[in-house]
Amino acid sequence: MQSQAFSSGRIRLVTYERRDQCLTLTWDNKTITAYQPVPEEIYQRLSRAPNPATYFEDRVAEEYPQVTPKRSSQEDDARKKLNDLFDL
Repeated sequence: MQSQAFSSGRIRLVTYERRDQCLTLTWDNKTITAYQPVPEEIYQRLSRAPNPATYFEDRVAEEYPQVTPKRSSQEDDARKKLNDLFDL
């Protein structure tokens, strides 16, 4: 998995899973969106764009299908610990 973090702007983190061509975006409001299948070249260009949000709107948003974001193993571990704490 490849990732690129941004310290400013609407997009804060972009991750790309080469195996399934999934591009995942974490936004400044903590929303997570994912698109698939997205060519790796699009991820590379988005990562280097002067304004990633504009690049996303122009090249990704309407060109590639949005999918349900996959949860990371860290999220699954945190959820399990919380559920165990409250016996859920």
